[in-house]
Amino acid sequence: MTFDAPYAFLLLLLVPVLFWLRALGGGGKRRASIRFSWTRNAERAGRSLRQRLAILPLALRVLAFVLLVTALARPQLGMEQVRDVNEGIAIEMVVDRSGSMRQEMVFDGVRMSRLEVVKQVFERFVLGDGETLDGRPNDLVGMVAFARYAETVCPLTLAHGALPRFLETVELPKFRSEDGTSIGDAVALAAARLKNAEKAIEKQAPDREDRYEIKSKVMILLTDGEQTSGKRTPLESARLAGEWGIKIYTIAVGGEAIASQDTPFGAFLRRGMGRGVDTQTLKAVAAETGGRFYLAENAEALA
Repeated sequence: MTFDAPYAFLLLLLVPVLFWLRALGGGGKRRASIRFSWTRNAERAGRSLRQRLAILPLALRVLAFVLLVTALARPQLGMEQVRDVNEGIAIEMVVDRSGSMRQEMVFDGVRMSRLEVVKQVFERFVLGDGETLDGRPNDLVGMVAFARYAETVCPLTLAHGALPRFLETVELPKFRSEDGTSIGDAVALAAARLKNAEKAIEKQAPDREDRYEIKSKVMILLTDGEQTSGKRTPLESARLAGEWGIKIYTIAVGGEAIASQDTPFGAFLRRGMGRGVDTQTLKAVAAETGGRFYLAENAEALA
């Protein structure tokens, strides 16, 4: 066991002071005395339970004080697997969270929204699933999500254990004013994050002597729609990414659009929803940067 702040144990020097103060306080009190001609019976009477436990309140106070000091010293105990990572790929995941991602897919036998499927597949992609996916332990991974506006959900990081918490914040739009599909702005934001990836890793490990080498920079763009908002077009942003040496791999979540709707007569499935995915633009974005285009018509293909 180690302590992050061992100097906190200096506070234990106050324990003798507590006993001294108690003795000082007790000595100042006047005690009554009774004269006995014979004390043998008094000796046989012994001490009562209350007398024996008289020291207990002070002992509990001292114990609480010792435990508090120990907590302040921040004890650390556990097993840690240390991985020396010197090089890897910088990967920025760009995920569509617009209203159309509410449409459902069947994943692992459970019907859930496309967005939830994407989040689960992404988590397994990064952390591994112990079966077919080994995870990306050596790679910098970050995430940008977009609806009407693009936002950085998770910065580029090697600390992948924090990713599940970040994924919990990615939700479908709650208001119509938030909805939209700003693919171009999201690609531009992710490209800017990848461009400055070296600075990001330097901030995470400023004292590291050997620098982490980024072998390549990759963006994975996943959407089920087409551009409906934003300042930049997808192709404009793709050209910018290409100039910065970033490859974009695009994934179109296609297939028949299905969503469930609760009614007084039970849950019914609605089909043929939405305008569908703009595969032509996604193919052009991938080709512009030397990446590839993929079509995922179901959850298995997406995985």
